[in-house]
Amino acid sequence: MAGTFAGRMLPTTANELPSMPAARPSRHFYFRGQCLAACSAALLLCLSPAWAANNSRRTAIVVAAEEAKQAVVNIHGRKSVRGGEATADGKHVNGMGTGIILDPRGYIITNHHVIDGVANIQVTLSDEKSYPARIVAHDPKTDLAIVKIDAQAPLPVIRLGTSSDLMQGESVIAMGNAFGYEHTVTRGIISALHRSVQVSDEQKYHDLIQTDAPINPGNSGGPLMNIEGQTIGINVAVRVGAQGIGFAIPIDEAMEVAQRLLSVERLEGVSHGMAGVTTATPEAATFTVKSVKADSPAASAGLQAGDVITTIGDRVVQRGLDFELGLLGRKRGEAIAVEIDRNGETQTLSLQLAEGKRAIAAATDDVSGRVWTDLGLKLTAVNEAEFRALGTRYRGGLKITSVRPEGPAAQQGIRKGDVLVGMHIWETITMDNVTYILDRDDFTDFQPLKFFIVRGNETLYGHLRVARR
Repeated sequence: MAGTFAGRMLPTTANELPSMPAARPSRHFYFRGQCLAACSAALLLCLSPAWAANNSRRTAIVVAAEEAKQAVVNIHGRKSVRGGEATADGKHVNGMGTGIILDPRGYIITNHHVIDGVANIQVTLSDEKSYPARIVAHDPKTDLAIVKIDAQAPLPVIRLGTSSDLMQGESVIAMGNAFGYEHTVTRGIISALHRSVQVSDEQKYHDLIQTDAPINPGNSGGPLMNIEGQTIGINVAVRVGAQGIGFAIPIDEAMEVAQRLLSVERLEGVSHGMAGVTTATPEAATFTVKSVKADSPAASAGLQAGDVITTIGDRVVQRGLDFELGLLGRKRGEAIAVEIDRNGETQTLSLQLAEGKRAIAAATDDVSGRVWTDLGLKLTAVNEAEFRALGTRYRGGLKITSVRPEGPAAQQGIRKGDVLVGMHIWETITMDNVTYILDRDDFTDFQPLKFFIVRGNETLYGHLRVARR
């Protein structure tokens, strides 16, 4: 039975858009009291459709939808479920959602509930090309997540606005994978601001935008745009049983979360030693240095509190997210040009990233330390009797006793108590099996690393992106 895992999105009755009358040319054109010949009227009939397209039909909504469509993706996958009516295989349902491209390299923001528990995520672009996606980071509390695809060419990026100046009653546009109908566009107004919404015992949203733009299952993670085509929110929920009551996360808040999720220290274990603040206004967004740690790369580069960072490398910086994205993929010790505005004067500094100081066993040669560092797991052997009780066809496995917060395993939903039974094409009965996989010369050839775990009476799988040092 097909279903959706965009669990915050429930169907609403769409408001029917009023039809716009077509422009009709006059049958006669009077000039100096005389009617022109029929050929002149015919000429007007020929020219009228182009005139209408340029002046009447090509509204701001049309322009906004055309521009945004290139940076809005459809997310599909299959998710494990428990209880309820099962599919033919008894384990999975089809699901769908929406995402927004934030970076030409394929970093995409969506809702956490769209990708939660999904083993194989597929992303489809506006040109109908599909790519497998991997989860980079997620935050269940704010219901936001970052996934990445490896496209063949740089991707178009969404145009961001600000949620700092929103007005009750202003027109908005929603776009998303509504009920699987890709790139569906709907319109409405901002009904209210700063809403707090409790959707379950575990999930409560704060400071949401309320809108009556029709939002349906599959819209989760898609953009809510103003009439100028700037993204001002991320669609997240709709009120059960109501008509025209939907909600979106304000874009300024969502980008702050995205900045944390895409932090280079979090993802790559390197440090710049600086904290900053984004100020977004209708005119522009700026990223200002708030503090610099002593003896850090930022301090060595000469950055000071109050500096406005305008570029990092060849990337324009408007938000803290731009700064982190500009550093992702940079090597330790690589000199990176940072342009700043200091008291009205432009200066160019040189920043070199250093090893991060996260409290993980990154420098140890101990096997357990390596697994904790590379996978974010602590593993222990499972005795034969205990493993047989699981009723699985595998020969053995390693019980997961701890999962490092924000580590690769945590990002894929692996839990304490799961039993790791395999990675790629190899079984994982002993710790030596795990280190054999991590030490292989061709390790990068099978990235992301497929894993298999036993949880209860189910065997689940997913993919880990492992960064070896």
